[in-house]
Amino acid sequence: MGYVAIRGGETAIAEAGRLLETLRTGAVAAPAAPSEPISLDAIRGQLHFLHGRVLSEGGVYHPDLAALAIKQAAGDTLEAAFFLRAWRSTRPRLGTTEPHAGGTMRVIRRISSAFKEIPGGQMLGPSTDYLQRLFRYELMDESPDRLRAIARAWLRDLPEERLPDTFPKVLDALRAEGLLPAPTRSPAEAFDITRQPLQFPVPRSAALATMSRAEQGSLLGIAYSAMRGYGDIHPTVAELRVGWLPVVLPHPITGEPTEAGEVLVTECETVAMFDRGGDQPPVFNLGYGCCFGHNEVKAIAMSILDRALQKGAEDGPAHPAEDAEFVLLHVDGVDSMGFCNHYKLPHYVTFQSDLDRLRAARRKQQSPETAEAALQETP
Repeated sequence: MGYVAIRGGETAIAEAGRLLETLRTGAVAAPAAPSEPISLDAIRGQLHFLHGRVLSEGGVYHPDLAALAIKQAAGDTLEAAFFLRAWRSTRPRLGTTEPHAGGTMRVIRRISSAFKEIPGGQMLGPSTDYLQRLFRYELMDESPDRLRAIARAWLRDLPEERLPDTFPKVLDALRAEGLLPAPTRSPAEAFDITRQPLQFPVPRSAALATMSRAEQGSLLGIAYSAMRGYGDIHPTVAELRVGWLPVVLPHPITGEPTEAGEVLVTECETVAMFDRGGDQPPVFNLGYGCCFGHNEVKAIAMSILDRALQKGAEDGPAHPAEDAEFVLLHVDGVDSMGFCNHYKLPHYVTFQSDLDRLRAARRKQQSPETAEAALQETP
């Protein structure tokens, strides 16, 4: 956050690191000895970034099963996401929610790199952004007592001031000034990527749904190409927020909207270069990213690619990051892992065919006498 002055200075940064440490300890889970099995609580608590990544790439919000998938897959995020998707495919579809607004989120982290002062203030929350990348060797031998002491110290020093339940969206001020396009209403039925194949061109809802459960490294790699110049996307993060989003479903009897629970999500809204053409006044372009879990890099990369794909749809793709077919068919980790792993299966027949063709081609390049002798020696 070197570009933005943060209110609170060193104190705020120190508290952000302290909160991250509290979350890392899990607060309720003791570290396992090498000979002891790691508990699901330890995975959820102490490996919450890994846990959030599997939740996101698995495409289904089930914290307990995500922890079990990580344990069963020995920490392989792609395999763990595969477990979640396979389980989801066996579940019945019970209902559909209305579109949810990020402004209702109970935030634990909320920052903006576009503005120094934002309504409600910057809220650093748990993050590695402000830490030095130096090894802490004391973590190699942690005791349960130390974890409990960290949790007790955090609870003892909690401020008495209660945070607001919600915070206003930063972009609302820009919209009020007419500097952003008016929000568009989503179609009655968003594209369901779990039931409908991608047939290009696809609607924006299909692109966002695909990227929300995409593999983080693939998403970042293609977004990075746009950041480096293979495209015209160099955005500014208007607002990045992490928190608990209420899930509202119609009541099964009355039909009234009813809060059924909440899910941990990361949401990012970025603004890019403004449109100069047309008869309408110029406005900023907007990119959006949202995914399960605490996944800031993924949400930012997703918002960059969202804007890049919109540009490609409007003007025609000039770079890979602007080509919806290229992006959306190459960012799914489970798909790409499966295709890569299939090469480990027996390919004896096809390779024998390649071997025969290679030998025949080499014989054609030899002199007739040598080729005939080699042919006779071939069993």
